[in-house]
Amino acid sequence: MITITKKEEVVLNQIKIYHLEYPDGIPLSVLKDETGFFEYNLVQILKTLDSKELIKFDGNVAKLLDIEKEVNAVNSKEDVEKVELNIKEQESYNLIKELVDDNNIVSKYILEGNLLYGDLKLSNFKMFHILLSLQNKGLLKSIKKEDGEYYLLVS
Repeated sequence: MITITKKEEVVLNQIKIYHLEYPDGIPLSVLKDETGFFEYNLVQILKTLDSKELIKFDGNVAKLLDIEKEVNAVNSKEDVEKVELNIKEQESYNLIKELVDDNNIVSKYILEGNLLYGDLKLSNFKMFHILLSLQNKGLLKSIKKEDGEYYLLVS
């Protein structure tokens, strides 16, 4: 699921409406007239939608991508970050469950390596934030043993 803001949803809906009329891409001027957004704001929204792979935006025209994705609209960018973090948090928790041994322990370096370079490809900041959040929720505990640092999955 892809989470977008209400303003991004307005622009995406306009692109969905006009994509048949403009098969080579909807001109920026048409989207500006239809949405009533300032050009700078509209371009920022189009770049965000492009980064989320919902549209293709080249600076002048926006083209709807054929991929059917489930989209969830929220009120603000802060809400988008919260929802995306919760999704990434759940995916990280599921990964941790796969990595722990019989004692629910996983090496700090193995876990962090999997979060950074595995399927999730989290940034350092996002990984740290997720691990801290899981610890604050009582699902994960950082422990030190004689041979290194580990995380304990609290069940």
